[in-house]
Amino acid sequence: MLDTGQQADRRVVLDGSGLGSADVAALAERTAHPAAPDPKALARAEESWNTARRLAATGRVYGRSTGVGANRTEDVGTADTEHGLRLLRSHAGAIGDPLPAREVRAMLVVRANQLLAGGAGLNPAVITSLLTALDTGAHPVVNEFGAVGTGDLAALAQTGLALAGEHPWHHTPGSHAPAPIPLDSNDALALISSNALTLGQSALALDELRRLLAASLPIAALSLLAVGGSYEPFAEPVMRARPHPGSAAAAARMRALSGIPDRPSPPLGRIQDPYGFRCIPQIHGPALDAADTLETVLAVELNAAAENPLISVEDQAAYHHGNFYAAHTALALDTFRLAVLQTARLSTARLAALSEPDFTRLRPFLGDAAPASSGVMILEYAAGAALGEMRAVSHPASLGHAVLSRGVEEQASFASLGARQTLRACTHYRHVLACELVAAVRALRMRSLEPEPGLPLATAYTLAAEALDPRMEDRPLTDDVAVAAGLLDGMAGV
Repeated sequence: MLDTGQQADRRVVLDGSGLGSADVAALAERTAHPAAPDPKALARAEESWNTARRLAATGRVYGRSTGVGANRTEDVGTADTEHGLRLLRSHAGAIGDPLPAREVRAMLVVRANQLLAGGAGLNPAVITSLLTALDTGAHPVVNEFGAVGTGDLAALAQTGLALAGEHPWHHTPGSHAPAPIPLDSNDALALISSNALTLGQSALALDELRRLLAASLPIAALSLLAVGGSYEPFAEPVMRARPHPGSAAAAARMRALSGIPDRPSPPLGRIQDPYGFRCIPQIHGPALDAADTLETVLAVELNAAAENPLISVEDQAAYHHGNFYAAHTALALDTFRLAVLQTARLSTARLAALSEPDFTRLRPFLGDAAPASSGVMILEYAAGAALGEMRAVSHPASLGHAVLSRGVEEQASFASLGARQTLRACTHYRHVLACELVAAVRALRMRSLEPEPGLPLATAYTLAAEALDPRMEDRPLTDDVAVAAGLLDGMAGV
């Protein structure tokens, strides 16, 4: 949660209970820095650590005094001080490309906060080291593949070895890795029994897609203005008749952007528009609702003591369980991607309408006066290609299945895949919306139309018109789309 007493410095206090996805994104992007952890939470983590060591010394505790997975029935003697390091070394086998810095930092944020929830029974020095790394900008080298939605074991094992001084850190100028700390047999599983990487990636994806969804509505409003479309679909009585929260919010924003009353009149000469304009609330609404659902799931997961076993200080017990299984996250991610995909389809439908003279009263493809000018024709193909990629990564990850560890772990949520897919959807969605924005501004320029001054939509138009090349002759539009893509985060706030 943001420390309001240090707004200028943007410090986030981790306390194991109040972390949100926006906080994760801010710390991962280094637009905020971690403050000292909440003292009560740190004391809770230390008490959990002491309890776990007592329990492991006097009884069988999974992963501490036993092996893991199919090796759970094999006892590990208390004198075997290398068991934890062997576990980390064996599990630190993630493969694929190293992950971007922001994704690894997001993982560190989540894991530190989860540990402060007090159920892991892990050495509190780990929390301090993770926060040191976040503050200085160093992060362990973590490879992409190694999880199936039942714990980010490989990524966190690599992190554990880095903390112990056996795995490399990535440094930038001015950053430095925390000093190596000793990890014993009580620390290994307690560190890696978490979906922290998946949750960090999910928080980053949600943060970006929320901005893109917010930007999509002023872009749609510019397209609607360019074709002289109807505002009837956004009427408050229409939304009240079928009161889904997201749909009502989308319609209200469309009215506010263009200064439209709650009960708009129909335009002259047109009864109703195609779905790309008429069904904006019904298609953007589910995406907004799905974003809220994912936010609710992440609010639980980011602050959960989901480690197996759960160390209960109150009961002086170690509870063996399945809270590491990430079905809630996987299903919320899958639903969110599919919902955002529908809005991307709607964007390409509006792009097609902008190329149609029956709607714009302009030449086909918004071409200039040259014979057979192609104008923005290629943008339909480019947006269609990006949409195809987005459709591919929107396939439900939760349909996956795996049987692992000699059949002991016979199910997998594949939330880890869902998180990566959702991050990839961000890039494709941004390209689709950028193509529509380029065409909408071009159409408005060609029709000598601008939103009324003082309206939020006028702010959005000015932002785009000042940045986009005004030339209308046939030419490559690659740079135009790249510029438009860079405008979307700013357009989200109009």
